[in-house]
Amino acid sequence: MSQMCGIGPFVTIPLMVAAFGGPQAVIGWIAGAVLALVDGLVWAELGASLPGSGGSYLYLREAFQYRSGRLMPFLFVWTAMLFIPLIMSTGVVGFVQYLGYLWPGMTGGQGDLVGLALVALVVLLLWRRVESIARITTVMWAVMIVSVGAVILASYTHFSADRAFTWPDHAIQLTHGQFWIGFAAGLTIGIYDYLGYNTAAYLGAEVKNPGRVMPRAIIYSIVGIMGIYLLLQVGVLGVVDWKEMLDPKSVASQSVASAVLERTWGRGAADVVTVLILVTALASVLTGLLGGSRVPYDAARDGVFFKAYGRLHRKHGFPVYGLLTMGAVTAAGFYLSRHVGNSAAHPPLTILIDLLTTVMVIVQALAQIVAVTVLRRRQAALARPYRMWLYPLPSVVAAVGWLVIYGYADKNSPGYHPIEWSLAWVAAGCAAFLLWARTERTWPFGPKDIREEYLVPEAEEPVPA
Repeated sequence: MSQMCGIGPFVTIPLMVAAFGGPQAVIGWIAGAVLALVDGLVWAELGASLPGSGGSYLYLREAFQYRSGRLMPFLFVWTAMLFIPLIMSTGVVGFVQYLGYLWPGMTGGQGDLVGLALVALVVLLLWRRVESIARITTVMWAVMIVSVGAVILASYTHFSADRAFTWPDHAIQLTHGQFWIGFAAGLTIGIYDYLGYNTAAYLGAEVKNPGRVMPRAIIYSIVGIMGIYLLLQVGVLGVVDWKEMLDPKSVASQSVASAVLERTWGRGAADVVTVLILVTALASVLTGLLGGSRVPYDAARDGVFFKAYGRLHRKHGFPVYGLLTMGAVTAAGFYLSRHVGNSAAHPPLTILIDLLTTVMVIVQALAQIVAVTVLRRRQAALARPYRMWLYPLPSVVAAVGWLVIYGYADKNSPGYHPIEWSLAWVAAGCAAFLLWARTERTWPFGPKDIREEYLVPEAEEPVPA
């Protein structure tokens, strides 16, 4: 739950309201939770039956090795090196937005410098042993819990039910195409805010009784975070008029939590909580790059990615190239999102969220749904302490949800072509794979290395005396 929350809801509440055009934005949080739940069951079955470190990389390797060798795990790492740092870029954007509340005269150029300096600071903080980082992250996540709790508490001390629950006329028109465009945009924002429900699956090698723990960790965290998000969304709508959030020049559209605190407990309390939110933003970027930098390292060590990413710092033992690459992509994503097109019509966060979700959908989300069925057929004897409830219905619903997000991406960000960019990135990954495979002399330039590591061999018949 700590991994899921972070800075997300503080910066996406206005985006969700804008997507739906009113306080009916609560639909987006519920829809996002439903998609997270059905997709979470995919993660639960894979994580319980293949309880190793690496998450998607491991599941795609096991499922697709029969036909395409190491292509799919390679592509996952390739796409993760884009969508993970883009998620961190959203945290940097949120940091700059909330800093604007404390520094109202900040110019665009100064905001750029602050964001780039924040990324450099995070890389510097991570340039050390992981043991010392653990103490830093513990403090930062405690700050995140306090900031979320303060905003929720403040909003309900001055709550107006009429303001929160008065929906515009024709708020829900299922026969109107514009409603479905708004729904797809809200679903995209919602699933972005729930990302992190799969964290337990990446720690599968360290989880006791994964068949019991994995589905519970995923389901409980999603339901718990949904409760927090609904309390936040409804509470904010009960204090701030939703129309204010549509004005890109208003405080409510840039720093909605600060606006809530100022109107309920005064400017002093708003300043204090804004500082806590800034620490939360820093924490989300720090922990994201901490975990993300290990993804190419694990793959390279397993012989499924470029060898350079398998090198560790001689003194502190962290993956140097993974950290530097993802830090650079985070900085580039932040900077470009603020300078591409009309940021007033298409906020930097919207552009980043659409780009990162479209890249993630192809190789991770949809491929993993296919992987569940492939493994059931290819490795029927695989121990499955947890089997997806109502299989294959959750897989089908999850696939429909991800396809809706992908199919509407270009309409959510017209002129930015997230679908085309995602396809181009995957195509570049295929080209990079061919270069790597030729060097390593593996499929398609060599034999397939099929390793069914999680299948328990049948016991041999005893030899008669």
